[in-house]
Amino acid sequence: MKIYISHSTNFDYQTNLYDPLRANFSNLDIFFPHEKNNDAVDTKQIIKEADMILAEVSYPSTGQGIELGWADTFGIPVICMYRDGTKPSGALRIISTDIISYSSAKDLVEKIQRVIPLTET
Repeated sequence: MKIYISHSTNFDYQTNLYDPLRANFSNLDIFFPHEKNNDAVDTKQIIKEADMILAEVSYPSTGQGIELGWADTFGIPVICMYRDGTKPSGALRIISTDIISYSSAKDLVEKIQRVIPLTET
């Protein structure tokens, strides 16, 4: 399963998103768009070939909005996750029926395990 991770760059995504996902989902083909640096990545084709988009939507981001629009256009399922205490955009309901809150990295991993099929940890 190919999963594209979509997120804002306005938080510590390495520690709070990438590290927990990498530690718990090594069996999946996950694309981390800012793994090496914070430079823009031409992600349109990567998204088009993904089986699923996992979007951390706690922080507004124009670039992420574009990515989620592409995913919706390509018919790629989008799962949105947001940290308790933040308020994600209501427009996300247009592209996803899976909008899930989480309280910690551990809670994030547990909730992702429930919605991503065929995962092993």
